[in-house]
Amino acid sequence: MNPKEKASFHGAIMRGDGIRILNLKRVLLIGITSLLGMTIMLGGCDMGAKESMVSEKYPTKPITIIVPYAAGGSADMIARALERSAQKHLGQTLVIVNMPGGGATVGMNELAGAKPDGYTIGIVATSVILQPLYGETRYHYPTALEPLVNVVSSPVMVATLVDKPWKNLSEVVSYAKQHPGEIKFGHSGLGTSTHVTGEMFAKETGISIKQVPFRGGEPESLAALLGGHIQLICVSNPSVLKEHVKSGTIRILGVAEETRLTIPSFEDVPTFKEQGINIAFNFWNGIAAPKGLPLAEKARLTAGLREMVNNPDFKENMEKLGMSVHYLGPEDFSERWIEDNVKLTKIVKETGIAELIASQKK
Repeated sequence: MNPKEKASFHGAIMRGDGIRILNLKRVLLIGITSLLGMTIMLGGCDMGAKESMVSEKYPTKPITIIVPYAAGGSADMIARALERSAQKHLGQTLVIVNMPGGGATVGMNELAGAKPDGYTIGIVATSVILQPLYGETRYHYPTALEPLVNVVSSPVMVATLVDKPWKNLSEVVSYAKQHPGEIKFGHSGLGTSTHVTGEMFAKETGISIKQVPFRGGEPESLAALLGGHIQLICVSNPSVLKEHVKSGTIRILGVAEETRLTIPSFEDVPTFKEQGINIAFNFWNGIAAPKGLPLAEKARLTAGLREMVNNPDFKENMEKLGMSVHYLGPEDFSERWIEDNVKLTKIVKETGIAELIASQKK
């Protein structure tokens, strides 16, 4: 390029070809913006991957399972049976903590107030629905707790000692009408399923019997029956009575179910309805967590619990203990809570149980 041409080229640059320079700037700006966008997107994906990795690691430590009843009862036996396969299906052990009292409210308060991180779960029963119907509670359990899985159906039975003069519920009714207030029935706490069943029995048949709550649950009420301190007991755990039935010290008078039980040693127990008493309600035991459980932890928990509950060994173990496995996932279990709330609200109102419990609490 000769000096004249160079001068002409330089002049063009110094003058600036505005359009070309502007276009070049635009291209550079678009390129930088795109690069920044890709960096942000990749960073977001990396954060998502890290969160996923964190969720996949759950659980990293033992999980506490609160049992709001005393050791030896049906809820406690369910927890201990589940604990045997927890390591296999959840990757961690279950630490069982018994917190009896207050018709299960002591343990449920602890559960509802726990951090919803997946490391505290609890055995729940129909008392989750019942207790708020009786008055103010620290938490409204149906909304403060999150249903995970239903585990078993719990048949409520009425039993007495074989040396008592009653061979069926009809004879109990006849005796109670002739001796009002003389018969005492024990149950596992004010407002529990066993208490409700006893009160329903008295209301439906028009008899007067005295209820006796036991803070320690069914083992304590059984001990009181064997000791002659009460004449009847309502229990929801057949295994508590099984050996005594076999030995001939206790007689089962009736079961508050639609049909007879298929549990070994209890197949011949007549239902209330067979004896002309229109009572049938299926109570249950399941597992819940504090409300607000993260979706990833909930999915991991429910998947593991599903395997544990449906495990053949667990089912066999429950049958030996006198309980029937009835698995429901979180959605179906939640619907069960809603349906039972409607039914039990009606029962509590019609039988006057709420007023009775209110007076007892005073």
